[in-house]
Amino acid sequence: MGKALAEAFPVCRETFDEADASLGEALSRLCFEGPEDRLDLTENTQPAILAVSTAACRLLTSKGLQPALVAGHSLGEYSANVAAGTMTFADALALVRRRGRYMQEAVPVGAGAMAVVLGLDADAVAQACDDAAQGDVVSAANLNGAGQVVIAGSRDAVARAGERARELGARRVVRLPVSAPFHCALMKPAEDRLAPELRALTTSDPRVAIVANVDGEPKCDARSAIEALVHQVSSPVRWEEVVARLASEGVTTYVEVGPGAVLSGLVRKIHREATVVTFGSPDDLASVESLAHV
Repeated sequence: MGKALAEAFPVCRETFDEADASLGEALSRLCFEGPEDRLDLTENTQPAILAVSTAACRLLTSKGLQPALVAGHSLGEYSANVAAGTMTFADALALVRRRGRYMQEAVPVGAGAMAVVLGLDADAVAQACDDAAQGDVVSAANLNGAGQVVIAGSRDAVARAGERARELGARRVVRLPVSAPFHCALMKPAEDRLAPELRALTTSDPRVAIVANVDGEPKCDARSAIEALVHQVSSPVRWEEVVARLASEGVTTYVEVGPGAVLSGLVRKIHREATVVTFGSPDDLASVESLAHV
């Protein structure tokens, strides 16, 4: 991922070079060539996605395309903060690498799980989790909207909650191939390790507001933006609230910057009247630039 951007645009190549120098290793080669099993390790996945997203964002900025507001889903909130100028790209790379490591180390491999519940509203999913907990941890981790809620917690509790969700009318429950149960109380040890590092950063007030995962509210100063990242580790991602807030602020056009198009699909279901485009490769540039002339 990101290889075509780096080959086509010097600003993108320079971003990957900066990432390699900052981390002291060839993150760019891992992004471009794999191997996939190494790229799938969360401590590698997180800086890799941040690097691709930042390269793409810098290219758009160099073309004169500036956001009015920014937001990101989970890890993407770090890319949003880099784009807004809250923290440097180098600091963010180091942080997300440790974030991935801390999250992985918070729960032994195989002890936790995540699953996506489809076709059931958030209140019913919360009931399923409460009914199934039995003293274990299971809760909503991603409130993605449009009848999609991801749950996370201990392996057995997630399985029980999935069965209970089906009883309550869920259309499908799908176990996710993840290495840890993100955005639930089991991540509190990771949050506790990451918090002092986040709070020790040299930061600047963001140039544009960042609508945060934890509460769907715009963060207009560095301190509140950082605190949102602290609490995000063990709190659910309230993506439906984020998009609703963006819409209420007058946003009508969304550009998903970086690899993939998952968020574009979610935004289209939440804010149906909006224009949504993705930007992760050179082929996408014309469609994004055309928006500037609408």
